[in-house]
Amino acid sequence: MAKVNDPKTILPPSLWAASAAPAPDTPALDGDARADVAVVGGGFSGLSAALHLAQGGADVAVLEAAEPGWGASGRNGGQVIPGLKEDPREILARFGPEKGEAMVRASGGAADLVFELIARHGIECDGRQTGWIQAAHTKSMLGVLAKRHQDWAGRDANVAWLEPDELTRRMGDGRYHGGWIDKRGGGVQPLSYARGLARAAQQLGARVHGSSPVQSLHRDPTGWQLQTPRGRMTADKVIIATNGYTDGLWPGLAQSVVPVYSVQVATAPLGENIRGKILGGGEVLSDTRRVLWYFRQDAHGRLIMGGGGSAYESGAVKIYDGLRQRIESLLPEAGKVDFEFAWNGRVALTRDHYPHLHELAPGLWAGLGFNGRGVAMATMMGKVLADRALDTVQPAFEFPASPVRPLPLHALRGVAVTATRAYYRFRDALEN
Repeated sequence: MAKVNDPKTILPPSLWAASAAPAPDTPALDGDARADVAVVGGGFSGLSAALHLAQGGADVAVLEAAEPGWGASGRNGGQVIPGLKEDPREILARFGPEKGEAMVRASGGAADLVFELIARHGIECDGRQTGWIQAAHTKSMLGVLAKRHQDWAGRDANVAWLEPDELTRRMGDGRYHGGWIDKRGGGVQPLSYARGLARAAQQLGARVHGSSPVQSLHRDPTGWQLQTPRGRMTADKVIIATNGYTDGLWPGLAQSVVPVYSVQVATAPLGENIRGKILGGGEVLSDTRRVLWYFRQDAHGRLIMGGGGSAYESGAVKIYDGLRQRIESLLPEAGKVDFEFAWNGRVALTRDHYPHLHELAPGLWAGLGFNGRGVAMATMMGKVLADRALDTVQPAFEFPASPVRPLPLHALRGVAVTATRAYYRFRDALEN
């Protein structure tokens, strides 16, 4: 468990930490307190849950080990991507018409929810709903993307197919063979967005406590008891929203996901002649590699790229050089590229690549496993969890619950992630 004032809870250096909106005041829980709903974790899902709970009239308290946005919510690439890893037709085939449709509606509406919250609460986070591009790195992937585009187009989503010449115009070169753009997507400064969610929740009456790691959780006749280093919270209901930083607070939950370090780098602001070449319209892009590339410009013209991922933080550091080579291939005219910032943070992967919502006990829920799409989907999961805690009769969005399934041989997850990544890189190399 993290400790108050532990150096590990100090926000690590990153572009986002250096440029974020000021953090709201989030004093540690001190003494005994009570809430209708306690939320464990101050990332996107927990803060979205708190905001929607407070909006629904609940007395809510967030207990965060460090500060809002400290984890992957404040360290990701800031891409707001609608949908899940699989296409609507695959979701329906896997989960059936009722559950599948609910999942498609929720995931498809997740990016719009992000930008609606930004607008409604005046969150200053460089939010730009300028579209997410998925680009085919080989001709063989065009068929996959065409079906994905057709699936969403058939649901009247704001999407368009990009022929190779159009993608070349947006990219500045012809490295991609085509793709599609989902105009519901876009980008944010993720730490500013997290802090904005926290501040909006506070303005609606939610209490947000930083430096308050939950050390134990159990139920007694008075309610759920959450112990922190300096206080105790009693709550009627509890939401666990710890994602890649999930620990042993509830049996089996940490073993149901695989934490992976996601790696990000950022250049210095590009010159005006280069800035307009790559995604000059503010779009965000990810491609179809197994070990994918994803990149965009921030509001100040820095190129931000992520890719790879490691089970170990030491392995994440080794990925930086590979990302430098990729940026130099995108910007040959820029010469040798130096990073202004390079950082990482833990995301949570699931075996089936779907987010998981669990009802762990009566009045106790968890939502985790966003598989690298956490800006949009974690925000949506927070709303779904809030509606469950509020007993909302007809929620606008729903997501089916599933039992906790610990992964076999979870202790060997690091070896498995490392081996899988090496295999995927080998397959990608064969296709280049």
